Amino acid sequence: MALRIENLSDTLRRIDGRGYKAYQDIRGEYIYTGPGLSFTLIVDHVQADPFAPPSRVRVRIPQQVAGFPQHYLESKIRRVALSDFLTRSFALAARGGARTRMSGSGLGSAEGAQAGAGAPIGGTGRSGQVSIARAGQEILERNSVLIDENMVEARFTVGLPAAGRRILGRAAQAIFLEFLPGIVARALIYKALPVETVDRHVKTAEDAEALRGMLGEKGLVAFIGNGAILPRRSGVDDRPLPAERAIPFSSPPSLEVEFDLPNRGRTRGMGIPEGVTLIVGGGYHGKSTLLRAIERGIYNHVPGDGRELVVTSPLAVKIRAEDGRAVTRTDISPFIKDLPLGGDTRSFSTENASGSTSQAANIMEALEVGAKVLLVDEDTSATNFMIRDRRMQALVAKEKEPITPFIDRVISLKESGVSTILVLGGSGDYFDVADTVIMMDEYRPVDVTAKAKDIALQFRTGRVNEADEDRPLPRPRIPVSLGLGDMEGRRSKVKAMGTDAIRLGHEEIDLSFVEQVVDDGQTRFIADALKYLGKHLVDGRSTIPELISRLWAVLERDGLDAVAPYVRGDYCMARPLEIAAALNRLRTLQVK
Repeated sequence: MALRIENLSDTLRRIDGRGYKAYQDIRGEYIYTGPGLSFTLIVDHVQADPFAPPSRVRVRIPQQVAGFPQHYLESKIRRVALSDFLTRSFALAARGGARTRMSGSGLGSAEGAQAGAGAPIGGTGRSGQVSIARAGQEILERNSVLIDENMVEARFTVGLPAAGRRILGRAAQAIFLEFLPGIVARALIYKALPVETVDRHVKTAEDAEALRGMLGEKGLVAFIGNGAILPRRSGVDDRPLPAERAIPFSSPPSLEVEFDLPNRGRTRGMGIPEGVTLIVGGGYHGKSTLLRAIERGIYNHVPGDGRELVVTSPLAVKIRAEDGRAVTRTDISPFIKDLPLGGDTRSFSTENASGSTSQAANIMEALEVGAKVLLVDEDTSATNFMIRDRRMQALVAKEKEPITPFIDRVISLKESGVSTILVLGGSGDYFDVADTVIMMDEYRPVDVTAKAKDIALQFRTGRVNEADEDRPLPRPRIPVSLGLGDMEGRRSKVKAMGTDAIRLGHEEIDLSFVEQVVDDGQTRFIADALKYLGKHLVDGRSTIPELISRLWAVLERDGLDAVAPYVRGDYCMARPLEIAAALNRLRTLQVK
């Protein structure tokens, strides 16, 4: 039963100056009522000490108070975009509110916001920090803010203030009774928000989602809108390059297509057709920049990002070599067979894959869970996997070479309904198998397909296609166990480390080369999704695609919270392709 906010104030006054564990007394629900504002405050978890992860807190505002119009809730993409916007709005209010709403209370923090009473807190550990999940350039499905016809719920953390390990009760009162109501009033109430900015955020996501859904109708796998800004500020800063330094994207006339979007209306840009597409050009002319934009086009982007109208098939996956990764009983025989000493590549396992075997495994595992577009950059590929030219074929006989190079499989992949977009700078042999060739010239695309075909006829390579007639179709595998022991025991503790790794019990999964994981919240979600899979779904009879499909049905029904071990607000949705990629990199995975 919810108590009045005055009860929380009385408790904080009573425990002021006591040992930190007395903060446990504030767990529960409280009704806040103030001028023009009412909401429920829920303290779900209280941290053990000032240095522990901060306390988990929620606010729940009825729609009669929040006042969001029905049209923002009428489709999933609109609710996702609004939730994303409100997460950013809360974070901004938490940062700015420390100075404006609580001036004189000792607030201010680079991480989020700090609240105090009177003099600056100067507390220990995470004292006073109020933080919500961070959001980047992508508009993602999150559980930091939930919204429906009845309520808005924001989930965040609070560093309960302390001096040493003694409770600062007055500072905590300021957080809960002044600072948080200020954030709610500024960030989660519709009439207080910049309505045009909210509308633009939602409609930008809606247009991109609609555009992605139209690609197949025109036989496309990707689209880059005219005027898009593709270069980023740096390798660690995903914001767009400033306009004065960037060259806006402009489609070659031969590849230009047009769409009518629900909000923006008529939109033109370059369509990349199904089949085999090469992106060529000199070094530093924008080949990899274009591919990276296409790679991120599986997500919608915030207004002003520059890639709002760069969209890609949701079944596109980046493929690269990944030396050292574990592979568990994957059929890589379409690319590698007849290993020396009789190694079986129809059920291939290794603790330390080479560049070529890892790239073959990455392709076959992606196909196993439904990938339809492969994105490949020769700079991050194994050379011997990509091409074997005529001279090497003459020197090393086919019966001595176990690798069937990618160039000899790309056509059979296309015939199986799988397209390829490939960045090349050094091998013109691929002209023979390409359907479309785009040359980047000083960041401007040029359609050079006809010229590339003329060159292929003029300068014949003389190489022999080394593929057999079999198509590279995956053989679904059946997980027997994730190999994590008792999923309720200590070994099942889960930790996500940025976007690069997951720790499950004593096992670490390296995701640093799974390049379409873009948010820490996705890593946290994948970690708990794997734990859920192992505990509830792996039965020794279902294939990996079947298990992922069942997981997805649960998520569609119950949302991201379905895999959470407790109430938390730091998840972002990841695709089945990335969940499967993490599963396949688990070294303790056992399959048949």
